[in-house]
Amino acid sequence: MQFGGAVLPGSGIDLVPRECGKFGYLRKQPIRWIRVPTFQLDGLTLERFLSHIEVMGPTTQHRGKLKALLLRIASVLLLVAIPFLFLHFRQGRSAADRAESVVKVERKSLSQALRLNGTTQASRSFVVLAPRLEGAQVGSMVITRLAPAGMHVTKDDVLVEFDPQAQTKDYLDKKSTYDNLVSQVAQKQTDEEIARAKDDTAMKQAEDELKRAQLEIQRNEVVSRIDAEKNQEAVDEGQATLKQLKETYQLKRAAAAAAIKILEIQRDRAKEAMRYALANAAKMTVHSPMAGVVVYNTIWLGGRMGTVQQGDQVRPGVPFLQVVDPSRMEVRVELNQVDLLKIHPGQQAQMRLDAYPGMMLPAVLDELSPLGHTGQFTEMVRSFTARFLVQGNDPRLLPDLSAAMDLDLGTETNVLVVPYQSIGTESGHSFVWLQNSSGFEKRTVKMGRRNDLNAVVEFGLAEGDVIRRDAWEDPAAAERP
Repeated sequence: MQFGGAVLPGSGIDLVPRECGKFGYLRKQPIRWIRVPTFQLDGLTLERFLSHIEVMGPTTQHRGKLKALLLRIASVLLLVAIPFLFLHFRQGRSAADRAESVVKVERKSLSQALRLNGTTQASRSFVVLAPRLEGAQVGSMVITRLAPAGMHVTKDDVLVEFDPQAQTKDYLDKKSTYDNLVSQVAQKQTDEEIARAKDDTAMKQAEDELKRAQLEIQRNEVVSRIDAEKNQEAVDEGQATLKQLKETYQLKRAAAAAAIKILEIQRDRAKEAMRYALANAAKMTVHSPMAGVVVYNTIWLGGRMGTVQQGDQVRPGVPFLQVVDPSRMEVRVELNQVDLLKIHPGQQAQMRLDAYPGMMLPAVLDELSPLGHTGQFTEMVRSFTARFLVQGNDPRLLPDLSAAMDLDLGTETNVLVVPYQSIGTESGHSFVWLQNSSGFEKRTVKMGRRNDLNAVVEFGLAEGDVIRRDAWEDPAAAERP
């Protein structure tokens, strides 16, 4: 079969040969352009030629038209459905708003509860302070041994040990000073005894000399006048010497006693200093006075807040550790003066921990402070401290956990209950907006007990009445679509 640009009989395809470089482009009607290799049409059969081109038949054409038709129909339906859906949604929203803006008066029970927030702590605990040393100026002490946090200890177990080298050295220095002063006191007493013996001997000699001079003066009648005067002078000299020795004897004894007393005072002071140093060395080891659990306190440590560990330095008097008895726990809360008259000692409560939402333990109000203190936000409102005893044990219950106390203030049954926001107050009277056939009317009511959400209506309403949910919202708004 020869093509040569002629029309194929019965094929229904017009061939328009076009040369373009190495490749040629053939257009088949009525479908599209097909890119095929350039070849010589002479001697080419129809089956061989059709293998080089792609023919789009009637099935593909019908499929494209159907797709376009479906897109047009979907567009029309979408344009019609959007306004309808918008109108329907708006009407439903308006109906829902009208339903939410009113509420029906119901007869049911009303419970009053009060929630107080506080912190858990142990009823029995021992706070470990860094020891305050007596008679010594110490900047800080180094921890050499420390009981792990959460460890169960018994009585007399070692909780913490500090480096005792400085206190031991101070004790040895004080002991050396004390021993030296004891030796000085003994030496001074010995010297005083020797001096006393010498003074006693001198006084005895003076007395003997005076007696001998008095015997010699009795011979003045038989001796010359010169010898008589010498004897008289010897008597006067003996008397003066004896008098002087007696006077100086008491002064010497008083001076020696004073010197010995000074040394004894110094010795006693050195003894007290030595005792203080010995007590300070003993304070370097702290024992537990009770059985319990070791809990670390958060303190200031060299520019950061944290808990102590072995090797840290702690200043004297810092409470860095405590031993608590987990079998008896309590919760201390701050109570506003508005709620003070609502509670009383012995009242039951339920304790919940923020760290463990599913945990709940009963508690009882044990103590309520009679004096209030200034609140956190204003000086006009006072706060009172209340202490609740936790009834029960749980391994997760530890000190310094934030807790919430829920107190049951009573329940009223079979009463008319409405939302508290539905009740307004005007000129000292309570009112609600009651729905009638023409809209809403203001109805005076008497409000009874209430909680944070609902309130009891004692009279003015009946069961089944419909009132506005918000008393201060424009009642005419409920009538608008």
